[in-house]
Amino acid sequence: MLSCLFYRARPARRPHYYRVEITYNLLDEISVLREWGVAGKPGRSMIRIYGNLREASHAADHWRDGAIRRGYEPTPVQEMSA
Repeated sequence: MLSCLFYRARPARRPHYYRVEITYNLLDEISVLREWGVAGKPGRSMIRIYGNLREASHAADHWRDGAIRRGYEPTPVQEMSA
């Protein structure tokens, strides 16, 4: 449904990434996926399920705003077609 990708570059260190995505899971529940780590290495992820799209949107906005406060910058995401 919706995906936001952020990068944070620091001198003499690999760039870090943070991704927030709102999507439906296999059971048609609305979930928010968060993924973070260092570019080029395996990262960590967390999925939470919400009762409706409004709750999921508020949660995703909260995590997106936190990433921006920590210095991550938004990156345009291209839609992938099947």
